[in-house]
Amino acid sequence: MVRGKTQMRRIENATSRQVTFSKRRNGLLKKAFELSVLCDAEVALIIFSPRGKLYEFASSSIQATIERYEKHTKEIQASKPPEDEGNVQLRQETAAMIKKIEQLEASKRRLLGEGLGNCSLEELQQLEQQLERSVGTIRAKKMQVYKQQIQHLKEKGKALAAENAILCEKFGLQTPSGGSSNEERTAAVAATAATQSAETSEVSDVETELFIGLPETRNKRPSQK
Repeated sequence: MVRGKTQMRRIENATSRQVTFSKRRNGLLKKAFELSVLCDAEVALIIFSPRGKLYEFASSSIQATIERYEKHTKEIQASKPPEDEGNVQLRQETAAMIKKIEQLEASKRRLLGEGLGNCSLEELQQLEQQLERSVGTIRAKKMQVYKQQIQHLKEKGKALAAENAILCEKFGLQTPSGGSSNEERTAAVAATAATQSAETSEVSDVETELFIGLPETRNKRPSQK
């Protein structure tokens, strides 16, 4: 059976935290001493307690080990090839892009009504104005789409009327009276219906008369005995 890893976190109880610190500190100092003796390694260990008390161990000298570490770090830095300017610019652009994405994500959450706890009154007013402008743009686009559909229906009605006239002429039939105008009127009715649909979509409250019973008894009153 595989057990999940236990997540380590700070011990809340001060007494238990101090006891654990003492035990782990002594164990760490012991391991550092064993490592220096058994493996002939140069070891330096520095520990500061939560109260600021210093504990240290060194196989030779703390200062000498620190100086050796600094010298080794400088040698590694000097041995690295100079970084390409293109890579530096690319990294800067990447960091700027990441920051911009984070800002866009925060703005998106605010538009969805999330993460508003830290917003000031001025920021909320600006957000409200932005949403109102967005709704106005969306409604204008919706009306544009409705107008395009109406124009398409009119053109379709004219095309059907022309096709009907050609078929009547081909088979020697008499064109229905006002055939072309009838088709145009049909298209106009469809266009009017689309327009009314666009207008009624703005209305949220609709009154409806509900009647339960047979149709023929709708207008009849109960007979009085």
